[in-house]
Amino acid sequence: MTAETRNSMNRRLFVGAAAGLAVSAALPAMAQQNSTEMGTPLAGPVRNNASSFRMLDWRDYFENTRNGAILADLTSRAVHFWSEDQTVYRLYPSSVPLNEELTRRGRTDVIQKVENPRWTPTQSQKKMHPDWPEFVEGGSPENPLGVRALYLGWPAYRIHGTHDTRKIGRRSSSGCVGLYNEHILELYGLVKVGTQVLLI
Repeated sequence: MTAETRNSMNRRLFVGAAAGLAVSAALPAMAQQNSTEMGTPLAGPVRNNASSFRMLDWRDYFENTRNGAILADLTSRAVHFWSEDQTVYRLYPSSVPLNEELTRRGRTDVIQKVENPRWTPTQSQKKMHPDWPEFVEGGSPENPLGVRALYLGWPAYRIHGTHDTRKIGRRSSSGCVGLYNEHILELYGLVKVGTQVLLI
């Protein structure tokens, strides 16, 4: 190898390393900025399994935003919220149903808001998992519904929190849409009974 070739390779390695350092230094700031734009920043370490998704316009999905509007996009695994006066917009990563058989799409609304909801497995869940408990009290770290739940107009379908943060951004639920507990707390405070919901 000639001296000229060695110098050329050293220059390329130096430039590549400098570029890598610049990008890695910018990533924490970019992550913080993105989490703020999407709603309340998450406490603790960065979650690596959140899906990539984009902001949407409510006009493409709703005639109006009366009582507020929630769009759960099961493909991009994201939940969008617009307030009635359209001054508040939030975008949250979510978990979605495991498969199409468990998935329901269409229009409904929030019929009940519950703090620290009690969880009871459905009949089909009991068949598949006979060892599961009959119920789990609200507030328990083992409760699959997390700290808050928005009950929808369809039986057994909810938008709720989860203590298992690995589920967010994945196909991991038995039909419901799950959010980080920090995010369901924020959404719970913004939503009212009667808020429109669309699952697509």
